[in-house]
Amino acid sequence: MPLHRLYVPPNLYTPEEKSAIAKAITGVYSGLPTFYVVVVFVDVPKQNYFVGGEQTDRFLRIVVHHVARQFASDERKRNFMDRYEAALEPWTKRKGIDWEIQVAALDHVSWNENGIRPPLGDTEAEKLWKELNRPVPYEPEKGGFKTKL
Repeated sequence: MPLHRLYVPPNLYTPEEKSAIAKAITGVYSGLPTFYVVVVFVDVPKQNYFVGGEQTDRFLRIVVHHVARQFASDERKRNFMDRYEAALEPWTKRKGIDWEIQVAALDHVSWNENGIRPPLGDTEAEKLWKELNRPVPYEPEKGGFKTKL
C-alpha cells in the first residue's frame, strides 16, 4: 500500500486537478492492485505553511509510505523517483511551484487490508486481489507466502 499525503495550500489545485493527480500517481504503480494506492490531499492554510521560516501558498510537500514493495537497489529507487516526478510534472514544474517528495519504506509485516494480511508480491493471491481490485480472504500457504508466518 503506497500512501501519498500531499500537503497543499487550499487553492493550489482544483478538484479536477486533484482527481487527475490521484490518477497519475495510481498509474505509476502498474504492478500493484489499484486499491493499494491511496492519495490524500491535506490542505494547509498559508498562515500555517512555512518554508525556510516564510509563509507560502506555492509549495507542495509529498510524503509517500511504501509498504507493499521495497526497492532492491538505489538504482531502482531513483528510477521510481524519475517516473513519479514525470507523472506529477503537469502539477509541479509546469505549474511553476516549488515542491518536495520524500518516500519512506515501511515494514510489510505490520500491514493489513480489511483485517487480512496482504499476500506477497507476484503471487497467485496478489494476482486475484489485483483482478478483483479488493482484498479477499485466502490461505497463506496456498497464496504464495514463501515462509510460514
